Amino acid sequence: MSALIDVVLPVFLVMGAGYLATWRNLFSDSAVDGLMAFTQGFAIPCLLFRAIATLDLGAEFSWPILLPFYLGAIAGFCTGLFGARAFGRNWEDSVAIGFCGLFSNSVLLGLPIAERAFGTDSLRFNYAIIAVHAPFCYLLGVSVMELVNARGQSLIGLPGKVTRAMFHNSLVIGIALGFVVNLTGLPLPRLLDDALQMMIRAALPAALFGLGGILYRYKPEGDLRLIGLVCFCSLILHPAVTYGVATALGLGVVPLRAAVITAAMAPGVNTYIFANIYDSARRTAASGVLVGTGMSILSVWMWLLILP
Repeated sequence: MSALIDVVLPVFLVMGAGYLATWRNLFSDSAVDGLMAFTQGFAIPCLLFRAIATLDLGAEFSWPILLPFYLGAIAGFCTGLFGARAFGRNWEDSVAIGFCGLFSNSVLLGLPIAERAFGTDSLRFNYAIIAVHAPFCYLLGVSVMELVNARGQSLIGLPGKVTRAMFHNSLVIGIALGFVVNLTGLPLPRLLDDALQMMIRAALPAALFGLGGILYRYKPEGDLRLIGLVCFCSLILHPAVTYGVATALGLGVVPLRAAVITAAMAPGVNTYIFANIYDSARRTAASGVLVGTGMSILSVWMWLLILP
C-alpha cells in the first residue's frame, strides 16, 4: 500500500488537478494547449537533450536493457494490430490500434513514477530506453501504416515520409542533439547548463498538469472490446514480456525496474496524434489513452509489488 500512496498517487494527483481545473473552467483549453506546447515543444526536449548529452553510453546504453523493452513493445503492437483485425476493423484502423499498444507514456508518466519509486540515479536506464523510444515507434508505426496505405502502389516515397514524421517531433530533435553533444564530447557551458536545469525543473510537473487537461477532452467512447485490447497490450502484455525476457537475460535489478516500469505505462498522447494524422480509430485511441491512464494507477502499483 505504501507504494501506491507514496509513489503512484502523488503523480496522478498532479494530473488529476489539471483534469479538475479544466473541467471546472479554472484553466482554459487555450491555456492547456499553451502549457502542453511549452512542455512538449521546449521543456521536455531540454530534459531529454541534457539527459542524453550526459549519459554514459557505454554503461547504460546496451542491448540487454533495450531488447526486453522493445520485444514487449513489438508484442503489444502485433497483438493490437491483429486483435483489431479479428474484431473486424480495417487495416488502417488496426495499425492505429496496434500503435496504441506500442507507444507507452514513457516520459510524462514513466519518468516521474520511476523517480519517486527508485530515485533519480536510476533514471539513467529510463533515459537509455527513451533515447530510441519515439524514433523506434514512429519508424515501425509510420512504416506499417504507409505500407497499408500504399497497397498496390510504389513505395519510393516511404523513407521520406518516415523521416519527416520522426524529425517533426521535438522530442526526437532533443534526443538527436543530445547524441551529437555526447558523441562529439562537446562541453556544455555552465551558463547554458544552468538555463537547461531551470527548464528541466518545470518540465514534468507542468506536463503532468497539462496532461490532465488534455485527458478531460477525451470522452470514453467506441468499441469497448478494442479499448480493452489497448489496455491489455499496454498495461499487461508489454510489461509482462519485458519482465520475462529481462529475467531470462539476467538483467540487474536497477535496469530491470526501469525497463518494466517504463513498459507498464498507459498509451501516450502520441497514440491519439498518430490516429488523428491518419484519420483511423481516433475514438478508440482517445479512449485508450483516457481509460488506460486511469487503470494504470492500479496496474503500476501491481508491477511495483512484483518487482524486486
